Amino acid sequence: MNIHEYQAKGLLKGYGVAVPRGGVAYTPEEAEAVARELGGPVWVVKSQIHAGGRGAGRFADNPQGKGGVRVVKSVEEVGANAGEMLGHVLVTKQTGPQGKEVKRVYIEEGCDIRRELYLGMLVDRATGRITIIASTEGGMEIEEVAATHPEKIIKVAIDPVTGIQGFHCRKVAFGLGLEGKQVGAATKFIAAAYRAFTDLDASIVEINPLVVTGAGDVLALDAKMNFDDNALFRHKTVQELRDESEEDPAEVEAARYDLNYVKLDGNIGCMVNGAGLAMATMDIIKLCGGEPANFLDVGGGATRERVTAAFKLILSDPNVEGVLVNIFGGIMRCDVIAEGVVAAAREVHLHVPLVVRLEGTNVDLGKKILAGSGLSIVAADDLGDAARKVVAAVVKEAA
Repeated sequence: MNIHEYQAKGLLKGYGVAVPRGGVAYTPEEAEAVARELGGPVWVVKSQIHAGGRGAGRFADNPQGKGGVRVVKSVEEVGANAGEMLGHVLVTKQTGPQGKEVKRVYIEEGCDIRRELYLGMLVDRATGRITIIASTEGGMEIEEVAATHPEKIIKVAIDPVTGIQGFHCRKVAFGLGLEGKQVGAATKFIAAAYRAFTDLDASIVEINPLVVTGAGDVLALDAKMNFDDNALFRHKTVQELRDESEEDPAEVEAARYDLNYVKLDGNIGCMVNGAGLAMATMDIIKLCGGEPANFLDVGGGATRERVTAAFKLILSDPNVEGVLVNIFGGIMRCDVIAEGVVAAAREVHLHVPLVVRLEGTNVDLGKKILAGSGLSIVAADDLGDAARKVVAAVVKEAA
């Protein structure tokens, strides 16, 4: 789960991470009120969307104009710039050409920036440890820094037995070229960010840029946090920060039925039980010359209602030109899948080729239900056969 910058800063501040003062606004008038409360002489108006590159982005209705992060020097300018952002679509390299509508802005006090650095934390899959990543190249995408200047990447893995220690923080601080009281400020900052990461079951904490001010303070000028969806039940306050308007509507709908759904760019919809089988299904579709339109795992104990919802979800994608249902029944019974598929196909008036491969618990009953449905369903003997048949059917329909 992702959250907005101002929300991430609020959470981090609660753990002792130093952030500039600011406030969120939904109208130009609210933005001016926040600016007056903060006091001047400089403010920053920031578009709040779930995407990076906002400062370098451009608004769809004014591509030659200013980006989504602007420095202004009067309360009136705060309101005017907020008005130019709110209700408009901001396009960045992370949003894609469709962009995202700005529905709120964050008004923040200006600060005297002397240096811009990068600080991030994530779980390193290779070591299974939380790893601090830092760089002197703040403001840049860390992937770009790694590709062009790998020597400027600092990595410190934290042993979960000991947790973060002072020497971990000092190693990062010295690696960033900090000195004097900056080292102490950075040590406090990094330790606080680590506590937030672990306590809140985050998957990413990214501060870019982490700035050093003229007074020697270390501040999070921007902040990004992602969370492990599987741990959200432990964090009601984090769950309440969810902004569903920033998420794919299909994925939001899938979550209501406990479905694991990710939309892709292809034209063959997939419904599978089990993440590994879903990955294998997508791979074999590509091997046969097709392109999967989604990842969809209905889980091991899906009901007829959940299967029906999953099938309808796949067909709600206008790019889908064929559907492959691949079920290996263990806990999940093949007859339940068959009943759900038939119910959904009738309800949505199935208009694309449908290939079904069933194997496992109650497979004969499942096949009987499909065969007696009166629907145009193509049966497959195995996964390879299923993939070849759905790809061929889609090609034939297109022709």
